[in-house]
Parts: sequence; structure tokens; C-alpha cells
Amino acid sequence: MVDQLVAEQTTADQAAVDQRPPVIFLMGPTASGKTELAIQLCKRLPCDIISVDSSQVYRTMDVGTAKPEPEVLRASPHRLIDICDPGEAYSVGQFLRDARREIDEISAAGRIPLLVGGTMLYFKALREGIADLPPANEAVRAEIEQQAAEKGWPFVHALLAEVDPEGAAAIHPNHSQRIARALEVYRVSGQPLSQLIQQQLEKGCGVPSLENDYRIVQLALIPTYRAALHRRIEQRFTAMLDAGFVDEVKTLRQRGDLHADLPAVRAVGYRQIWAYLEGECTYDEMFARGVAATRQLAKRQLTWLRGWPELHRLELSFNQADEAQSGDDVLSRALEILQNSAVYKNAVG
Repeated sequence: MVDQLVAEQTTADQAAVDQRPPVIFLMGPTASGKTELAIQLCKRLPCDIISVDSSQVYRTMDVGTAKPEPEVLRASPHRLIDICDPGEAYSVGQFLRDARREIDEISAAGRIPLLVGGTMLYFKALREGIADLPPANEAVRAEIEQQAAEKGWPFVHALLAEVDPEGAAAIHPNHSQRIARALEVYRVSGQPLSQLIQQQLEKGCGVPSLENDYRIVQLALIPTYRAALHRRIEQRFTAMLDAGFVDEVKTLRQRGDLHADLPAVRAVGYRQIWAYLEGECTYDEMFARGVAATRQLAKRQLTWLRGWPELHRLELSFNQADEAQSGDDVLSRALEILQNSAVYKNAVG
């Protein structure tokens, strides 16, 4: 009798969970073809795209952030692109509020939110929620940045590890923005950031997990061969330069109110070209540094995905010309996963 009641309750719980409206995450490293796959999915499913990219939020930063071409955006509009000025900082908390607003609006219209991008921290925050953290403290941040200027970010990372070893372990020693914020929170609140987040989420503070209200299906494009992805990254960086990437950064510098420490300017590619325009390196050195930084970004994205829970991997192979092979197979596999997840029962490839 007890077993029967447990089974009935389990079935009832599963039915209740299945009533949550669907949301699709489409993730993957830079240059893996996420936008192309998203557009194909939109042709077959009632999806609306939300960009999950910490650089594409900035207006006038088009070439270097690989924003879709205007004709693509007209056919498949992307939300959360071009929503703030490069002189502004855009936080995870802001993204969560903006993304949740767009998700609710799309779902209320009877369509499926399709979140596409490579900013893994944003995806993680959506999935897990985030605590209500202390506001920025300019004096404390200036003190931290002064220490970094004198002794380097690995030194500041070591300081963070002394007070928040769990938080420091999750941050690369050169990820200046995250290191500074974590140490700033500790110095302002007296509590490690990782501990503060956990405590506040347990109390129901901050932004709750998207999974409370939505059923998330998570897809990720995973290149089979790292070397092929590296070549694609170099080819795309070359194409960006040919398309006017340097001129785009020149225009940003000419504004006069931007500087190298802003989050927008620290974006991959922009930081290296800014240094080149400042006379800190040659064109060839800028190119090499830009490619290397983009490869490092891809490596970090793949590291995030390696331990990502409940992930459907879409393996992507490339031919000798570094063109994606079996693109139709990847699309068909994605549609099959979505159909089996009851996201869209009548999906056809």
C-alpha cells in the first residue's frame, strides 16, 4: 500500500513538473556554429531567440562580438542585443532580470524561449539563481585594482583564496573582473562570496532558479577536434579584421569617455586591438594575442560544459576546410532531443 502511494505521488509529481513551459538552452564554445543552428531551429519550431552574450549587449560593438548580420536579425530577431552603452557595466544580476522578463513574455505568447550564447556564467545563474549581493563599492574596488596594478591579478587571486578558497577555485587567476568582485564582496560584507550566495539562496533571497517555473532542455555544440576549432577561431578573427574590427575599436576610442578597464573594452579581441591602437604592441602581436585570447575563451567554455548537469551533447566534426560536417545530422539530433523532451511534439527535421 505504501509503495502504491509512493508510486502514485511520484507519477503526480512528474505530471506536475511536465506542466512547466519549456525553455531551450543552446550553448557551446565560440565559433562552433550556435547562431546557425539556432536559426535552423527557429525555422522548424515556434522559438524566439534570446542572446546570452556579455559583449553583444553593447551597442556599436558589432564586428568583434560576431553579432548576426542585419538581414539575419530581421528574419530571426535576437533579444538582449544592443541594450546598453559600452561605457556602462552590465552585471549578471541585470542579465537575469532582463532575461527573465523576455522569457516570461515569449512563453506567455505561446512560444518557446531559445537562449543562445557562450557566456556560461549567465547560463549557470539562470539555472541555479543568484543571491542578492552587496552593491559595488568604488573605494574598495579601487584599492583592489591598485593591488593588481602593483603585483598582478594572480597575487590578488591568492588573496581571495585565503578568505574564500571555494570561490577562488572556481575563478581563473587572470579573470580580473570576477576576482575583484569576489574580493570586494568579502571586504564589504566580511563573508566569502560563495558562502553568502549559498546562504541567501537557501533563504529565498535574490533571483530564484529558472527551473522553479520552467522546464529547461540544455543542448551544447561540442567540437570533436580541438585543433579544428582553433583553426576556425583564427579564420574568424581574420575575417573580423577584414570586416573592419580595428576601425570599430578606433571609433570607440575616439569617443573619449571609454578606457581599457571597462568591461566592454576588456572583451576578447577589443582588449588586444585597444592595446595595439595605444602603441603597446605591433599589428602582428595584436593578431596573435587576439587569436590566443579567443582560444582561451573557447577552452574555458568547454571546461564549463565538461561538468554541466543534464546536458545533451551535439558533437560537431569538421572537414579539411574546417567546415562543419553533417550539419543536417546535428539539426536532426537536436530536434530529436527536443521532441523526446516533449518541448515540441510535432518537430520535424
